[in-house]
Amino acid sequence: LSSSPASPRLPVQQLPAGRRSLVGVTSAAATSASDPAATSANSDTSANPTTSAGPAMVQTAVQETSADGAFKRTPSAFRSLITADGSSGFPAVAGRYHLYVSYACPWACRCLMTLKLKGLEDAISVTVVEPVWRRTREGEDHFGWPFVPPGGTAEVEGAESDPLNKALFVRDVYEKADPYAAKFSVPVLWDKETGTIVNNESSEIMRMFNSEFNAIAKHPQVDIYPAHLRAAIDEVNEWVYPSINNGVYRCGFATKQAPYEEAFKELFSALGRCEDILSRQRFIAGDTFTEADIRLFVTLIRFDEVYVVHFKCNRNFIRDFPNLFNYTKEIYQLPGIASTVNMAHIKSHYFRSHPSINPFGIIPGGQGTDYTVPHDRSRLPGVALPCGKM
Repeated sequence: LSSSPASPRLPVQQLPAGRRSLVGVTSAAATSASDPAATSANSDTSANPTTSAGPAMVQTAVQETSADGAFKRTPSAFRSLITADGSSGFPAVAGRYHLYVSYACPWACRCLMTLKLKGLEDAISVTVVEPVWRRTREGEDHFGWPFVPPGGTAEVEGAESDPLNKALFVRDVYEKADPYAAKFSVPVLWDKETGTIVNNESSEIMRMFNSEFNAIAKHPQVDIYPAHLRAAIDEVNEWVYPSINNGVYRCGFATKQAPYEEAFKELFSALGRCEDILSRQRFIAGDTFTEADIRLFVTLIRFDEVYVVHFKCNRNFIRDFPNLFNYTKEIYQLPGIASTVNMAHIKSHYFRSHPSINPFGIIPGGQGTDYTVPHDRSRLPGVALPCGKM
C-alpha cells in the first residue's frame, strides 16, 4: 500500500537504467494476457494525478477514485520475472529472494499461500509488516506499511523488523530499489543479490512460485496452474477479479452513490454465480484446487469480518451461502493455509488505516467465525490438493 506526495517523479521512459521490466521477458511463469490482475495494483492504495513532472506519490485508496466517484486501481511497476533456467537474469535459486508481505493484504496473502503450498519456506525468506499504516515521512501526508523498528516490539503480534534493509517502512525498500518509485504496495519480491525489487505484481509472483522453483520446492507436485485447466482458470479470474477481489474495494472506496451501487450489484451477482458453480463442482475452475481458488479465498475469508461492515458489502454474509461457506472452510483447512490468515492483522489494518471510512479507528467485535469445523465439500468429486497430497 502506498503514500503521499513528495519529490517530483520522472516519466516512466526516463527512469534510470537498470530497471528491469516484463517487456521482452518470457517465462512459463508469465501471467497470461487475459489475467486482469496483471494490470492491477496489489493493495488498497492510491495515486495522486500524474503531473508534468511524472506520477505523484500514492497516498490513500480514496485518492484512486475518478471524477465520477469510482475506485480505479493503479498498476504495479516492478514486473521482472524469475525463471528456472535464469534466462531472465533472475535464476530460481534457494536463499536469494525475500518476500515482504502483510497478513492484512489479500494480494500479498495469495503469494504467501502459494509459497506455503509449494513448500518454499526454506528457499524464500519472508518478513511480515505491521498492519496499521503510519506516516512515513515528517511533513508529508503519506501513510504506508511500517516494519517493527529494529530492537522494537510489534504493535500487533506477528509483525517483524526488516532483516535485510533495516527499513522502517515498505516505502524505504521501494526507494532503495528506485528513488522514483511512486506507489509502495505489498507484496514485494526482493533480490538479495542485486539489492532490488524483482516484482510486486501478486499474480505474477504466484505463478513464478508455482512453476519456476520446482527444483527446490518441497512439494513440486503441487501445480496451481495445470495446463489442462488454464483456459478455465483464466476465464474465472477474468470475472472474479473485477467483481469480487476488486469489487469489495470498489464498494468501499466509492465516493458517489452510483458507482457504489454498480459495484455492489456486480459483487453480489458474482458471489451468486460462485455459489451456483460450487453447488455443482468442488472448486471454482473445476474438480481440482487451483490458483483461481486462492484468489477467491483471500476475499472470502475477509468478507464477513471486514468487508460487510467496512466496505458496505452488507447484503449477505459469506456464511449465508452454503456452498461458498463450506468451500471457504475446506481451503482454510488445507495444510499451511490457516497460518496465512491472521484476523488480528486483517481487522487492525482495515479498521485503523482508512480514516476516511472509519475516522475513529474502532475495531468491531465481529462474530469470530470458526473455519476449522467440518465442511461438506467431500460430497463432490475432486482433488483437494493439486497433483496429490503434500
